[in-house]
Amino acid sequence: MGEADETWPKIIEDAVRGQLKDVYTGVDAEGRERKPNLQNYPQIPWDLLDLDQFNRIPGFVRPVMAHFRTNWETFHIIPVESGRGCPYGCEFCTVTGFFGDSIRFRSNQSIVDEMLRLKERARRTRGEIAVFFVDDNFAINGKRTKSLLRDIIAAGAQLSWVGQISANLLRDEELVDLIAESGGRWIFVGMESLDPANLAAVNKSFSKPSEYAAVLQRLAQRNVYAIASFIFGLDNDEPGVAERTLRQMQDWPPCLPVFGQITPFPATPLYQRLEREGRLTRPKHWLDFAPFHMAHTPLKMTCEEVQAEVEYAWTNSYSPAATRRAIASMAPEPAPYKISHLIARMFFRGIYFPQKGAWGWLRLLAQNRGAIFRVIRESFTNWGGTAAAGRGLKFDTGLARPSSVQSAPPVGRPL
Repeated sequence: MGEADETWPKIIEDAVRGQLKDVYTGVDAEGRERKPNLQNYPQIPWDLLDLDQFNRIPGFVRPVMAHFRTNWETFHIIPVESGRGCPYGCEFCTVTGFFGDSIRFRSNQSIVDEMLRLKERARRTRGEIAVFFVDDNFAINGKRTKSLLRDIIAAGAQLSWVGQISANLLRDEELVDLIAESGGRWIFVGMESLDPANLAAVNKSFSKPSEYAAVLQRLAQRNVYAIASFIFGLDNDEPGVAERTLRQMQDWPPCLPVFGQITPFPATPLYQRLEREGRLTRPKHWLDFAPFHMAHTPLKMTCEEVQAEVEYAWTNSYSPAATRRAIASMAPEPAPYKISHLIARMFFRGIYFPQKGAWGWLRLLAQNRGAIFRVIRESFTNWGGTAAAGRGLKFDTGLARPSSVQSAPPVGRPL
């Protein structure tokens, strides 16, 4: 139980001896839970590990990449942890309960060294590597995050990276500048809802829907784009919430939206409240995993209505027509950003509509041939964009110029 840093070696030792215990907990001599100190974080031997499970290049494309000896024979997304814990305590979130409300960080140097090793591996294997900072709120301590990003830049350790940062912390212009200069390309922002009453009900009033557009524009001006996460089925949601959400997004720069239903995970305040209220319909839902299915009764909708809202949002956000509009809204931008955005949309669509095997991918490419042909044409005719030349598709260089990206045109029903 708890974090495995100290208990896992004991489990391995007991397994070797054939003396496994039923429960392992990380506690001190007085029986109190002990949180591991991340200052002595172990060095992960990425240069020795088989990273095929992290390769995002579809299997049927890899021989083509290898034949032409491109630097995209592999594209690995590597999870890197820089800290643990979150003080916010959102009602639905497991993080505060598991990792605690005090923040623990690795040293800047250990993270820089890890990124340099990953960068060297990418060079040696003729591949590309991106980092996913798995911290649940990468900028929870702004001073520390800025210090880390400055050290990454100073060491030349920039790699393309993705991180999770709450919208309220992205008001900081200096932080966003450092995100872009250090290699940040996509920021996962838990927006959850456009209704302040919903956010207040789940203890997330620090997130302000009135600021969402400005936050996304601030990122897009630096060619950093948002993965915008929304939750449907909150207590104040009513039928039509997906359409209202997508209509509001028309005024935002293009992003990668993701949608899910509110889920009461065990030991969270949300689970405990719904249990008291007698609203749990599948109290052991994690033992019978059913993605995109409710585990409790919403207040103002049925379970089926919530599922329909989720499907509507995914369908209308990732239809071929929606993808064409997103790419068209990036017309002034350098071609590498359009390529990156188009590829990302193909993968993100697969979260809800998984494309399996070569035929699945070929069918998806055919459906999106309009956006693909546009990007190819503009790559040949206007690689640098209509403004000053931007960076290439090498994601390990310096600060992006201000972007002239426009808000996406209206989102309509799929074609």
